[in-house]
Amino acid sequence: MPVAASNNYWDSFDEVSKYNVHLNFAEKLWAAWYAYMQNDVLATGIMSFAMHELVYFGRSLPWILIDSFGLFRQYKIQSDKIPTAREQWNCAKLVLLSHITVELPQIWLFHPMAQYFGLATTVPFPSLWTMAYQIAVFFVLEDTWHYFLHRALHWGPLYKAIHKIHHQYSAPFGLAAEYASPIEVMILGFGTVSCPILWCAITGDLHILTMYIWIVLRLFQAIDAHSGYEFPWSLHHFLPFWAGADHHDVHHEKFVGNFASSFRWWDYVLDTEYTPESVKRWREKKQANATSKKAN
Repeated sequence: MPVAASNNYWDSFDEVSKYNVHLNFAEKLWAAWYAYMQNDVLATGIMSFAMHELVYFGRSLPWILIDSFGLFRQYKIQSDKIPTAREQWNCAKLVLLSHITVELPQIWLFHPMAQYFGLATTVPFPSLWTMAYQIAVFFVLEDTWHYFLHRALHWGPLYKAIHKIHHQYSAPFGLAAEYASPIEVMILGFGTVSCPILWCAITGDLHILTMYIWIVLRLFQAIDAHSGYEFPWSLHHFLPFWAGADHHDVHHEKFVGNFASSFRWWDYVLDTEYTPESVKRWREKKQANATSKKAN
């Protein structure tokens, strides 16, 4: 039910609660926000950007503290490479600048574009099952996009022009997950945003809350993969196809292989998973190709 504009958010909440008793508390908070703002694009833009910044820097903070205070050092993958406070600060500044100049405009355009394809922003929220299976689909689709585009960015000219910035840190840390060229942020970030929009365009069934939960989980995955720590309780010990920090840390250390974001299967199927055996195989293949060219 439409709610009149109010100068106070909690007045809007009271109005929503009065006429929508069937909604739960979270849904009432959500509806009151849009009623209070009286501008869906502005309401979504502010909420999306605030959510992204809180999650990104909030999830990075524990890793900053772990590095700063020398905690869990026995689980550090590259134990001789600890980021300094200056490195952390310089990384944070560039990431924040990228968020404001590159990601904020995209976030602001997201609402009208998504609504064009039928994205829902109203209440009630979708069921937990609906959100869970849609997010699982997004993880698979985004992982495929990330694998092939990330692998392409390791091609000589693209690596030097775009991707080299992200590899400034051969031993990654949480904040460095989005430390990258603005072009790379757009290229790889496009997969994160476009997969849900594609799903919405095809099925007509997607709520922006599902999108938010997906973004939160994807940010957690990216930050944890760059954390530089491998624990006995890390997720890949329970889900062998999950990538995680041990998978991505090697990519930063060696600069080759392990291109996927969330899962290991594309690297396994296309023989780009970095192992001692695969390195030997790649060298033998390279030598065979060189010999073949000389013979011709």
